[in-house]
Amino acid sequence: MNVTKILNGLEAKHPGESEYLQAVKEVLESIETIYNENPQFEAAGIIERVVEPDRILTFKIPWLDDSGKVHVNLGYRVQFNNAIGPYKGGLRFHPSVNLSILKFLGFEQIFKNSLTTLPMGGAKGGSDFDPKGKSDAEIMRFCQAFMLELWKLIGPETDVPAGDIGVGGREIGFLYGMYKKLVREHNGVLTGKGLNWGGSKIRPEATGFGNVYFAYEMLSTKGLSFEGKTVTVSGFGNVAWGAVSKATELGAKVVTISGPDGYIYDPNGISGEKIDFMLELRASNNDIVAPYAEEFEGAIFHAGKRPWEVKCDIALPCATQNELNAQDAQNLVNNGCICVSEGANMPSTPEAIEIFHKNKLLFAPGKASNAGGVATSGLEMSQNSMKYAWASADVDDKLRRIMKDIHEACVKYGSQPDGYVDYVKGANIAGFLKVAEAMLDQGII
Repeated sequence: MNVTKILNGLEAKHPGESEYLQAVKEVLESIETIYNENPQFEAAGIIERVVEPDRILTFKIPWLDDSGKVHVNLGYRVQFNNAIGPYKGGLRFHPSVNLSILKFLGFEQIFKNSLTTLPMGGAKGGSDFDPKGKSDAEIMRFCQAFMLELWKLIGPETDVPAGDIGVGGREIGFLYGMYKKLVREHNGVLTGKGLNWGGSKIRPEATGFGNVYFAYEMLSTKGLSFEGKTVTVSGFGNVAWGAVSKATELGAKVVTISGPDGYIYDPNGISGEKIDFMLELRASNNDIVAPYAEEFEGAIFHAGKRPWEVKCDIALPCATQNELNAQDAQNLVNNGCICVSEGANMPSTPEAIEIFHKNKLLFAPGKASNAGGVATSGLEMSQNSMKYAWASADVDDKLRRIMKDIHEACVKYGSQPDGYVDYVKGANIAGFLKVAEAMLDQGII
């Protein structure tokens, strides 16, 4: 495999898709050696087949606002690879959604899902629709229009979408309601459902929980824990909520959350009623975090900045892609940070990751540490198949075991001669090998 040649070919075919090309480059560079040691992969064209989606559906979504005005948005579903199970990946509703971002997310999802050990392929979808500022009735009409196009491509054994940015329990409910009406049956085709109609316990907070569990495993390799540590978190949606809650439960003090308007520094720690307030902000204040500083004494709002300038022991980026750059990474290093665990999808730039590795920080890539959400979605699929619901403690225990297994796989393939663990390399190799071997077994299709 010639990584440069493959990347040049992809860039020529898909110009301007920077996020997608960034994700492919990271994986190919990690697996190059092991790929070239296995000529059967080359003979079967595994790389050429895995870097291109199986199919991409693009469609228009006309919908009416409350005043009767017609709007038209674009919708997408990228079904990337189903070698090890039905396509699985979230739906994102956000103005930034484009094909490059969805291809990057879908490509990452292949290996993230593989790492969970559950039988799930990789996919992603969404729309450039912005739920912010829309009424419930407008969001319902949009979701129904979106599902009118999507339902023909999905099913419990074909493609199982979930939520993502802009798609929470409300949106999943509206989407599932229309799907159920169209197919005239109840099944597990969407995950993130309401608890009273097929959803799994702890699903909303599972990505954040899983991220903390993975960081816990990394810290344990150094004889460390969350107890008494200072933690910085970005974002303040479900992932951040789960991360803040679980880190606090494990004895840490979380001192930041962030939004598009800036970040909050709370030296007294974010816990209890402050977490509840954080969730209320997300639901009612158009994603801004500034009101937190007005509500709680001692909290300071830093407009237009990111939390990585704050001194911490552990950093958990839980907002969005490429939110932590080289300068942010250097700030963390200079301030004594020992561990960075990604809760979002690819939140650290390649330059930032290079700095973490150079300084031997414990660094977990999102495809490993962010896998708790999709793992719990897989557990929801299992519960739906059995027509049964596990208790919260049972789901949490299964999630923790899955994250521990993912960590062990990363260590197996990422351990370096000097004792340092390159979790990026380990995650990519472990995730890739399972998919590649399944593709070999199934022939050229």
